[in-house]
Amino acid sequence: MRHVAIVGSGPAGYYTAEALQKKLGDDVRVDIIDRLPVPYGLIRFGVAPDHQSIKAVSRRYEGVALSDSVRFVGNVNVGPDISIAELLDLYDTVVLATGAPNDRALTIPGADLPGVIGSAAFVGWYNGHPDFADLDPPLSGASAAIIGNGNVALDVARILAKTGAEFGGSDIVGHALTALQDSNIRHISILGRRGPHQIAMTPKELGELGHLANAAPRVDPTDFPPEGDDALLEPGMRKSVTHLRNFAADPVAKPKTIDFDFFAMPIAIEGDGRAERVVIERTRLDDALRSVGTGETYTIDASLVVTCIGYQTPPIEGVPYEHGRGRFANDEGRILPHLYCVGWARRGPTGTIGTNRPDGYDVAEQIASEPAVPPHPGREALDRLLAARNANIVTFRDWQRIEAAEIANARAGAPREKFTDIAAMLAALDR
Repeated sequence: MRHVAIVGSGPAGYYTAEALQKKLGDDVRVDIIDRLPVPYGLIRFGVAPDHQSIKAVSRRYEGVALSDSVRFVGNVNVGPDISIAELLDLYDTVVLATGAPNDRALTIPGADLPGVIGSAAFVGWYNGHPDFADLDPPLSGASAAIIGNGNVALDVARILAKTGAEFGGSDIVGHALTALQDSNIRHISILGRRGPHQIAMTPKELGELGHLANAAPRVDPTDFPPEGDDALLEPGMRKSVTHLRNFAADPVAKPKTIDFDFFAMPIAIEGDGRAERVVIERTRLDDALRSVGTGETYTIDASLVVTCIGYQTPPIEGVPYEHGRGRFANDEGRILPHLYCVGWARRGPTGTIGTNRPDGYDVAEQIASEPAVPPHPGREALDRLLAARNANIVTFRDWQRIEAAEIANARAGAPREKFTDIAAMLAALDR
């Protein structure tokens, strides 16, 4: 029997468990360990609340979680509760699927001012992550700036721009919905150092901005290269740029505006004790399509600045780490003998949810090919150790009771009202 511990219950973790089941069948037992009492990681806390069709992939993971060979071990924090070295003593193999939940730091003057918030924190706030439930972003000003040109930047802009009615059917948490409905933000700027041909935005997410009730996207037509150059783009990127060209060609007057500010490099954030404006240097592209400052600067008002510039995997004691790339040091997923990583912890924060599936299957193949080792005790020994440390394990059946309580608490039309702190999640098990 092969005993495998997977640290992290997001897509990468469950795809790896699924792959191990298919590869090793009845000869594997998998424990999926997560510091929170609730599973699914990025699906629950990262995917936008108005993208319920994407969140539905969790039903696939549910099938894996309810099988006899896989167990969810929630409310166990690797590090404080149990170390990686201890897991390697208990299991034949340990797989790190911790994702990249930490914001990459913005390193310009004023980045530490109140009102400057990383996207992991802001997204976690409206998605009900316990770490960020008390964030209280400043929404009383008229203008917000979003730094970044990827889909997360689009998510943040869309959430800031939507009306309360447009959140119908979403699982945005109540405290965020109330704050957004009371928001005074009317102007949103999306800042990118390069141009329309260098965005990392997909057509679906861009297209959604064209259908908002009270907000309209705007693009400066002079920011585009000649239209014939679009033919050189990949089909998906060509569709995205077409959306931007349509926004530029047919500006619509609505109460809120979403400005795409291309060739714009933030160089400072200023304000009297809090963020009030962003200083921007105009850029151009060099021959290698890198952004180069021109020396021309201007400012825009912004009492809220959300940085969407990437994420990092948090280091774990005893695990080799690449600080420059914000991920665990690995060779095709292998960190050390019997220690692997998958997903963003392996690759860095790139790709879609589905991109994690090949990672899981690749590492499962490597695990199956490992030379035989003396058998490890696995989950029974883990349970004894955690019980001795008074850790309160939450199983998948427990999670289903938490989920049932969230569904019962939902406002009209919403799929659930998430608990936003761990104590409330655990209290639901005592009802």
